[in-house]
Amino acid sequence: MRAPGSRNAGPGLALLAALAFGSSGVAAKPLIAAGLDPLHVVWLRAAGSALVMLPLAWRHRRLVTRRPALLAGFGLLAVAGVQACYFAALSRIPVGVALLVEYLAPALVLGWVRFVRRQPVTRSAAIGVVLALGGLASVVEVWSGLTFDAAGLLLALGAAFCQVGYFILADHGGEGEDAADPVGVIAYGMAVGALVLTVVARPWDMDFSVLAGRVELNGAAVPAGLLLAWLVLFATVIAYLAGVVSVRRLSPQVAGVVACLEAVIATVLAWVLLGEHLAAPQLVGGAVVLLGAFIAQVARPGASDDGGDVAAPAADGAGDGGTGEDGPGPNGSGADDGTLRASR
Repeated sequence: MRAPGSRNAGPGLALLAALAFGSSGVAAKPLIAAGLDPLHVVWLRAAGSALVMLPLAWRHRRLVTRRPALLAGFGLLAVAGVQACYFAALSRIPVGVALLVEYLAPALVLGWVRFVRRQPVTRSAAIGVVLALGGLASVVEVWSGLTFDAAGLLLALGAAFCQVGYFILADHGGEGEDAADPVGVIAYGMAVGALVLTVVARPWDMDFSVLAGRVELNGAAVPAGLLLAWLVLFATVIAYLAGVVSVRRLSPQVAGVVACLEAVIATVLAWVLLGEHLAAPQLVGGAVVLLGAFIAQVARPGASDDGGDVAAPAADGAGDGGTGEDGPGPNGSGADDGTLRASR
């Protein structure tokens, strides 16, 4: 049983995680606009986080021999794949749109459960998926012939598909007596992701002089190194760890619902700090996407709307994990009641 003090701290930690993850796009986009390749920004984020979390990796070094496939899959999909696709999308479409497209992940997870695993899903979860898809259509203004960059939307969809891989790994990683400690999975996932991105991003070709100068943030010149520090320390390390602890102190459902605020936070920050404005139909569509993600998130597995048994893992947002027996993945996924959760 959780102590009252632990439970009281949970909502604050969940909000901190949502704020931190939601700020990653705002910190990364000025660096990309200043001349850094999106893959280089992803490499800096992963490599910096891996370095900071090195002591935690040493503490959980037994995971390397116990769960090598889980660590490799998490590093490839939840770190390298999600972040590379997401940051590449940021170079072409607004932050809010890129993140909302990633909210298709719950729909894709439910599709995997229904059509790949051939297990039924709850009616309310299906309604959530339909709402999310309809809201997304409004966000990208499909009636206007997709006014956003098509490649940017495809990259954001790629990030959503990589998150599906994260959800599947999270579910697998939290099963049985050999469940992986989420903090260790985060630490080694960052290290694996950094190694993969070193090969793909070729950081030796990076223009490191950008990091020593200033970049434009909605008309103001700010040190590039400050934004990088924010991206590594706050939007990655603190965000992941706060997400883990929040789900351990709350139920996964409650922490997951709070994490739905990430998309709202990201959109508001992009509006205030980057000057990215969305039209009224896009704001309405974004609200519908969040509503659909919320409904899918709270659709409890194990009992259908008419009382039958189902398997319907629910998820929200971005992200970037493994699970413990009662904890989340790096962006938060609880395995104690079958719910999967993640955020950017």
